[in-house]
Amino acid sequence: MSDLIETKEFYDFLTGKAYTALSRRLQKNFREAGIAITSEQWSILYSLWEEEGLTQQELAQRTFREKTAITRIIDNMERANLLVRVADKTDKRTNLIYLTKGGRQLKSSCLQQAKKTLHEALTNVQNNHITIAKDTLKKVYENLK
Repeated sequence: MSDLIETKEFYDFLTGKAYTALSRRLQKNFREAGIAITSEQWSILYSLWEEEGLTQQELAQRTFREKTAITRIIDNMERANLLVRVADKTDKRTNLIYLTKGGRQLKSSCLQQAKKTLHEALTNVQNNHITIAKDTLKKVYENLK
């Protein structure tokens, strides 16, 4: 029975307890800072701050989301004037995603809130435990991809 409990606890952790708590706190910190984006939109913005002109498929891969979910998020972000779709000159069936001025201007304040959120999440966690957790989750991901 104890193996079953340990397995359940491990699956609870891997399937989203920590991710959900982190995402909720990030959302709360954005809201309190007056930043009107969701944690889903944050992941898209972050990817585009690293490299603009990505396709929706590339954004889906980089953010580990389904293409249909990416389409919905991008639609909402386009309505909020955070990004624009531009038809690819070489393939008219493909849209490339670029930040607007408003999307670019959010970078500093969003990164500040993300840093604050990570600090809150990792308070009282020793550096060696962080390293072990990262290494373990990386190995789990590599085993399953």
